[in-house]
Amino acid sequence: MRGFDERQRERIRNELIEAGRNLFAQYGLQKTTITDLTDTVGIANGTFYQFFDSKEMLYFEVMQREGHEVAEELIANSLGAEDDPERAIQRFLSGLVETIEENQLFRQLLAGDEWEKMMRTVDDIPEDEMAARRADSFAHVLPYVEQWQKEGKLRDGDPVAIVGTMGAVKFLPTFRKQLGEENYPAIRDMLIETIAAGLTRQD
Repeated sequence: MRGFDERQRERIRNELIEAGRNLFAQYGLQKTTITDLTDTVGIANGTFYQFFDSKEMLYFEVMQREGHEVAEELIANSLGAEDDPERAIQRFLSGLVETIEENQLFRQLLAGDEWEKMMRTVDDIPEDEMAARRADSFAHVLPYVEQWQKEGKLRDGDPVAIVGTMGAVKFLPTFRKQLGEENYPAIRDMLIETIAAGLTRQD
């Protein structure tokens, strides 16, 4: 936009994402202000809106980027490291839940009403853009699912639905308190084992 060339725009946008990642992880969405973000990057408050429509949209972008970075390492250590699909999926799901439990940014997302706020932001994103983002997030796991289906090692069915089923496990830590701290580890492990076994055993 006016005042910045493409290189400057890319640099400022990346710096805002990095600042957002650090501040959101430490303080959460609600307590992080536009001023906090712009002061860190060294731009005026009004300039922020040349890059993101709102603080919530930056938050969503940060979460998407964090998810992609986490997925690459997680897949390399699970789906990409195991020949047996059941063990691979089990390692992947265990790593996914562990990441949600331990990653400070994701923990903030699950605290209070952060998740609800991000979902309201998602509602404002055009459907075609959201579909593209969703496809991009599935792209990490989809090749493994499709290959295992071709080899007859994975149950039949829509591969996207299978990837979605696997991804749904990341919401389990949200219910940790409701399940009870003393029950949670056993429930978590049993659910992961059940999903891994169910996906890899033909009807």
